[in-house]
Amino acid sequence: MYIYNVTVKVDHTIVKDWVQWLKEEHIPAVIGTGCFSNATVLELLENVDEEGATFAVQYKTARLEDYKRYLAEFAPEMRQKGLDKWGDRFIAFRTLMKIVD
Repeated sequence: MYIYNVTVKVDHTIVKDWVQWLKEEHIPAVIGTGCFSNATVLELLENVDEEGATFAVQYKTARLEDYKRYLAEFAPEMRQKGLDKWGDRFIAFRTLMKIVD
């Protein structure tokens, strides 16, 4: 199992609206690609600063090929939609991890 982790620092002025958009629009669209089975949203509670709240969104997939297909076919459009809606009021970085049993 693989986890595609997206860590996002969100400006305090948009946190409530951003989380609503994330849960109601963005995550359903990402899951709707068929590349991931589910997503979990986490909020960082330590090392918080005045610049914004930090969240991690973890998307799970059983197949590395589905992750690669997401990056190739869907990620550019999904990322652009976020930029179009929120501009520079957030910053994200992404990592891929493998669950070790």
